[in-house]
Amino acid sequence: MEKNKLAMLFFISSEAIFFILLILAYMILHNNVLAGQPTAVSSLDPLKTGIFSLFLLASSFTIWRAEKSLKAGNGRFRRWLAATILLGIIFLFGQGLEWTSLIGQGVTVSVNTFGTTFFTMTGFHGLHVLIGLVGLAILLAMAARGGFRSPESPAFTALSYYWHFVDAVWVVIFSVVYLTLL
Repeated sequence: MEKNKLAMLFFISSEAIFFILLILAYMILHNNVLAGQPTAVSSLDPLKTGIFSLFLLASSFTIWRAEKSLKAGNGRFRRWLAATILLGIIFLFGQGLEWTSLIGQGVTVSVNTFGTTFFTMTGFHGLHVLIGLVGLAILLAMAARGGFRSPESPAFTALSYYWHFVDAVWVVIFSVVYLTLL
């Protein structure tokens, strides 16, 4: 296997362990709060977060289309890559709205175990989305300068693995945190 792809798969495996532990911590501790303190049920908005989640999920489609366009050499690579970046930014904006709303309700990382586990888990995920966006923006800048003349790009493929991983992790987080509220 090509070294960039293999390295990314090893990195993703190590990050998966962190996310598994954060999700387990949330599942075990989020309801371990005193009466009257904020909980997921009393604080979160699954519908609004679900809508912003659709943008992140759509970004898996657009990055896949970018990869297909690169291989086909049809010139749409940059458009699909830019769309992926835009969708990721919209998702992060939605997460920012969620955090702002929670902080406005007095829910912070230090309020109780719900706040601690929620902000840690979603913050760690948001950081991964941001890192992915920076990587995608670098690739877009390279493409704008005439890079990616070959239909194969190990760097792009490795980053697309990472982006799909970040999306898959969000599906699990959203399911555990928000879908259990419905």
